[in-house]
Amino acid sequence: MPNSISETPAASKARLQDHARSEGFSDIGICRPDAVPALPERLAAFLEQGRHGDMGWMAERSHWRASPAALWPEARSVIMLAELYTPGYDPMDTVGQSDKGAISVYAQGRDYHDLVKKRLKRVGRWLLDQRPGEQIKVFVDTAPVMEKPLAQAAGLGWQGKHTNLLSRRLGSWFFLGSIFTTIDLPGDGAEVSHCGNCRACLDACPTNAFPAPYQLDARRCISYLTIEHKGPVPAEFRPQLGNRIYGCDDCLAACPWNKFAQEASELRYHGPHRAPDLADLAALDDAGFRERFSGSPIKRIGRDRIVRNVLYAIGNSGRPELRASAQRLTQDPDPAVADAALWAVERLS
Repeated sequence: MPNSISETPAASKARLQDHARSEGFSDIGICRPDAVPALPERLAAFLEQGRHGDMGWMAERSHWRASPAALWPEARSVIMLAELYTPGYDPMDTVGQSDKGAISVYAQGRDYHDLVKKRLKRVGRWLLDQRPGEQIKVFVDTAPVMEKPLAQAAGLGWQGKHTNLLSRRLGSWFFLGSIFTTIDLPGDGAEVSHCGNCRACLDACPTNAFPAPYQLDARRCISYLTIEHKGPVPAEFRPQLGNRIYGCDDCLAACPWNKFAQEASELRYHGPHRAPDLADLAALDDAGFRERFSGSPIKRIGRDRIVRNVLYAIGNSGRPELRASAQRLTQDPDPAVADAALWAVERLS
């Protein structure tokens, strides 16, 4: 990536780091595609125990997911980038507001896939301008790439006991994106865990989704249950959902490393979907849902699933005045919505 014959690899890498930060990224690290040799074993154990739940795509493309080098054999380097979305408030404030829906911080504004990918592409184009003839591929949660292990190998942070990535400098509120490239770049050292004896994230989980530190059973995770899970949520978990209607931030918010988190510079992540009224959401038809959540990651799960979640929240609310909102949906065409409505009505009777 030299701009002159005499530029050293270290100087080229420093220019890349400076440019990535100028585009809005909070941190950058580099590793080789084969930097995590334990990936195949870790992924196989997760899948064999069925902890991926309905996420069949994890198993279907596991040969690529377990081996970044196999995903694109020509790649010589993986550039991992972090972008902050740190909330400027306590994200747990909304949890427990019985007439409101709690939405995960990352989904309260614009879809991060779009915003991060645009930045990745700009960095990638700059990189190719420096090295004509080389190639890149950019990914942000859109391909079989295990971004968190690669980010740890690139020194951005470590996977905490809740399996999410943590950073001593950034805390836990940041997105990851990656640029695979044929350019051979100097790598960074892998980060190690700094969790120590802390188990705040494990103790914070309402559904006990962590069988052991550094292990997640997605089938018990509220983020999985409200976003990825199809059909009715198992009855044992419905009360634990509380008023969480899209995702869950409990384990992230509990982490003490967040006291060092930097402020997010991208205001579009902090949008209009922080604490919507449950009654308003329960009244949405498909067109109303698509209009309300246009440009939001919430739009991906569709009207039926979000209304299903809203009805569980209504059932947990203890507010008799919301019973009518649930009663109207007991004959909904979607079986999971109708089932959730009947459950809510019974809870409020």
